[in-house]
Amino acid sequence: MIRSFLTVSTGTLASRLLGFARDSLIAALLGTGAVADAFLAAFQLVNVVRRLLSEGALNAALVPAWLRVRDHDGAAAAAAFAGRVLGTVSAALIGISLGIALLMPLIMMVIAPGFLGTGTLDLAVQNARLMLPYLAFAGPVTVLMGLLNALGRFALTAFSPLLFNIALIAAIALLLVWHADAGFAAWLLAATVGVAGLLQLLMLLSQRSARLATPLRISFDKEMRSFFAKAIPGMIASSGPQWLMVAGAIIASATPSAVSWLYFANRLIELPLGIVGVVMGTVLVPELTRAVSGGDREAVAHAQSRALELATGLALPATLGLTVLAEPIVRLLFEHGAFGAGDSAATAHALIWLALGLPAHVLIKALSPAFYARGDTMTPLLATAKGFVVAVVLAVLLGHFFGASGIAASIAAGAWSSALSLLRKGTAAFGFSVDAAARKRLPRIVLAAAAMGALLWLTVGLVPAETHGLIKFVVLGVQIGAGLAVYGLLLQFLGASSLREAVAALKRPA
Repeated sequence: MIRSFLTVSTGTLASRLLGFARDSLIAALLGTGAVADAFLAAFQLVNVVRRLLSEGALNAALVPAWLRVRDHDGAAAAAAFAGRVLGTVSAALIGISLGIALLMPLIMMVIAPGFLGTGTLDLAVQNARLMLPYLAFAGPVTVLMGLLNALGRFALTAFSPLLFNIALIAAIALLLVWHADAGFAAWLLAATVGVAGLLQLLMLLSQRSARLATPLRISFDKEMRSFFAKAIPGMIASSGPQWLMVAGAIIASATPSAVSWLYFANRLIELPLGIVGVVMGTVLVPELTRAVSGGDREAVAHAQSRALELATGLALPATLGLTVLAEPIVRLLFEHGAFGAGDSAATAHALIWLALGLPAHVLIKALSPAFYARGDTMTPLLATAKGFVVAVVLAVLLGHFFGASGIAASIAAGAWSSALSLLRKGTAAFGFSVDAAARKRLPRIVLAAAAMGALLWLTVGLVPAETHGLIKFVVLGVQIGAGLAVYGLLLQFLGASSLREAVAALKRPA
């Protein structure tokens, strides 16, 4: 699996880094006022739907179903099944987009009740409507990506999301050069979201991936109804982190700039979470489906163990690094133009609390494929719903006293509630198989991450808070580089990983 992990994680990392560049430019262009709150509230709505469909979410139902049809009935039957899924999803999303456009004022009142009675609500509705064409393109994009993933062709699906950020960055760069008014800038960016979706679709069609889904048909027969009955819960469950952020944004909308602070803090969480989440949904679901279908317990244990090691190895150092270096990272990335020092401090405080929930989010991503591979999408959905309720209740209480930081802490608590629920249900239903190698490596990964965190904590106070410019960039880079070097060396020294084994695995024939 290591070759597939590397391909998908590299593409996701590149996309996330471009996302940082995009959000840094948005912060410089729009700041954190009413225009920014309106744009980001609308953008968050589109991002939730984007996560519902893409980034491995639809794999939860499409890949296992398509593989079963292909193995039992042949390639032609699998192509016909995919053609019905593609046609039905595309038609449904066009209809849903039109319905959402009509109901957008009501939807925004629910998503951002704090905007009621202000001009911010009208701005948010306008921006969200301009972004809706993206949904019509996201459906076919997601189905085609899922089919390529099922065939083990991960490179195109891993790198095609880069077009989304490239299109937005190009638009922002033009607006900054023109010194555009913030309201017009937000309007143009919202319109560019739909263009970005079209670019992704054209890229996939240029590779003739549509041949995997022919003939194209709209169907609501028994087979399609059964597929969507499993797909919809899995898609919602796979977007758990985004639903928790929506819950936070609903409460935060009553506090000026809080929506923006939470959004920018969450963008830093999305880097490690996105890499692990997409890898788990894209690579692990097909791997586990084959192992479960073949009754190969050893293969199931191997896949789950390697996934847990990867999740732990990325989540723990990321959590410690983001917690210790929260303020310098936020200042470096976002404190430009209209985004001031006060915004950096508030965003950093929210980031610390959100980071404490990162291990829980990653654990969910590592555990959920075990359910999806067995055709169970309802258990992850119920766990997500439980976490959502916990986050909303706590956000109402903590947000009143602690503002954006209290809401961020509530989101972290909701994530832990979902993760523990999923762990308990899975253990009771089928047990999570972890092999001897994982039982040996996991404690050593924890120890290496703790040592890295201690090193960062000792060095963070050595840098004056007023450091600016190139010196700030260099110092932070040295801190992060030193932390990663220590972590990597300790993993090798403690025997938690082996560079030689990884290189040998990459050289093996696929």
